[in-house]
Amino acid sequence: MLKTNPPIPADYNELKTQHLSLLEKLETVTAELSWLKRQMFGQKAERYIPTGNGQMALPIAEGVPEVEVSTQQVSYERKDIKPVPEKGHGRNVLPAHLPRVETVIEPKEDVTGMEKIGEEVTEELEYKPGKLFVNRIIRPKYAKPDGSGSVVTGLLPLRPIEKGRPGPGLLAHVLISKFVDHLPLYRQEKIFKREGVNIPRSTLGGWAESCHGLLTPIYERLIEKVLDTDYLQADETPVQVQDRVIPGKTHRGYFFVYHNPERKAVFFDYRESRSRSGPLEILTDFRGKLQTDAYAGYNEVLALPGRTGVGCWAHVRRKFYEAKDSDPKRADRAMSLIGELYAVEDRARENNATPEHRFVMRQENAVPVIATLKAWLDSEYVIALPKSLMGQAMAYTLNYWNRLNAYLTDGKLEIDNNLVENAIRPVALGRKNWLFAGSHDGASRAALVYSLVCTCAMNEIEPYEYLRTTLDKISGHPQNRLNELLPLKTA
Repeated sequence: MLKTNPPIPADYNELKTQHLSLLEKLETVTAELSWLKRQMFGQKAERYIPTGNGQMALPIAEGVPEVEVSTQQVSYERKDIKPVPEKGHGRNVLPAHLPRVETVIEPKEDVTGMEKIGEEVTEELEYKPGKLFVNRIIRPKYAKPDGSGSVVTGLLPLRPIEKGRPGPGLLAHVLISKFVDHLPLYRQEKIFKREGVNIPRSTLGGWAESCHGLLTPIYERLIEKVLDTDYLQADETPVQVQDRVIPGKTHRGYFFVYHNPERKAVFFDYRESRSRSGPLEILTDFRGKLQTDAYAGYNEVLALPGRTGVGCWAHVRRKFYEAKDSDPKRADRAMSLIGELYAVEDRARENNATPEHRFVMRQENAVPVIATLKAWLDSEYVIALPKSLMGQAMAYTLNYWNRLNAYLTDGKLEIDNNLVENAIRPVALGRKNWLFAGSHDGASRAALVYSLVCTCAMNEIEPYEYLRTTLDKISGHPQNRLNELLPLKTA
């Protein structure tokens, strides 16, 4: 039986309401279809190319008299810079620090009596798979000549795992392979087998657990360093955890990530849920500016005395980007103005501006753009469909307007939360490989390692060498000198 359309209402207001409802449904369906097409066939990067000539036409307020424009001739001197001829597209020089293995090939003919006038040198980049080796620690034993039966031998150096077989380099390799190169333990087990060594994944997991115990004091000290600031960025990302009660099921836990931009340090805190209890516990003693997205879990922290919320313009821009297919004209206007804000940040970065200089640049260049954006939002929001993507983007921006403008008050504040989001990327890549953590304890151990290796990346410290050196030292390192083992350039 065919479904009949509902009768057309006779009342104008009811008809208008139905018309607006249908428009909202049409825009929602169109936006969802565009999003699905973009996920399946298009690029996922939020790349935006302004329409037109790239110039923004600012509205002229009513009652402002037109300005008479005159012309004048200006002369100036210019240095004549000769262009440097372009070099050919040759191959990159192989790094000088790599060891050279030389093979000398003499001519087949007899060179007796000939004078060597030079060499033809050809370099190729070669590779040998990493090899396991046995590190034998030999301690000679000596008997004293007094006949007492006493034996003298050298002291065995402290090792990461007492009476264990792995050395610090192997332990570091296992951790880096899993948390940086995203190789689950069962894949590492297969790799070791190809090298003729059988190391069950259960053994590898036990080693990782032992490393967690060794590195916990450093992790706790890193947390102290990250929280020792008046400006913090926070974000969270989900992680699936194997459910031991219901086989085949996983529990959705969360990594809360806290980033100190000034110190270039970050730590991950695993929680079994996304509730507000996690941020409340971690940020109990924090006082200062907290930069987050609009997740309500941080609201109770920000409501406490001494905390100020700072918004993220990247999230605002993403909202308008998602609305560009259904409302391209207004989306283009909004993203053009937001692009002007980011242009100020780009110039400050290119000039290596100090926080004080960046503050001045924002006051001179960003504040007028913010005022123009606010006036445009106020005028357009009242006529936008509330449930449309554009209406939601405008509502989001206006609801968090004070937080979004907070970055203008201090030059050390960032315009967005991208730095902490960048720190989360290794987790997003890892999830596609190891899929889930084996337990809540396993997720906590992952949080520790991610904290160390991501802080290494921020400070341009090679993570394998850091972990190898740290695991070699930690057993005998004094607790009051833990700052020396932090992956920071300035602890």
